[in-house]
Amino acid sequence: QVQLVESGGGLVQAGGSLRLSCAASGSIFSINRMGWYRQAPGKQRELVAEITRGGITNYTDSVKGRFTISRDNAKNTVYLQMNSLKPEDTAVYYCNADILRYGFRTSYNYWGQGTQVTVSS
Repeated sequence: QVQLVESGGGLVQAGGSLRLSCAASGSIFSINRMGWYRQAPGKQRELVAEITRGGITNYTDSVKGRFTISRDNAKNTVYLQMNSLKPEDTAVYYCNADILRYGFRTSYNYWGQGTQVTVSS
């Protein structure tokens, strides 16, 4: 069994900051790619940022320069530092990871349960 548990969401005023965390636990041999997605009401889920095990990052254009993704491989944890938040950043944020479990030859993709981020104007 593998679980991804997010934390750090909440309500913040425009211009403020939040830091999301996502910890993976269970029978984990290694984690390759980790990422954050978000889904606003009435919209499709979209990639916000992703990071490889080696630290290569990718961001959607709307968050470049404001959000920073990072990870701690020893803790199987990924973070999303969100600065200069805007009302349009309001969404449920989901953690996502490609995880290789002990005894398996293939990585599988896992999702967290989501954490709400609300930015007031």
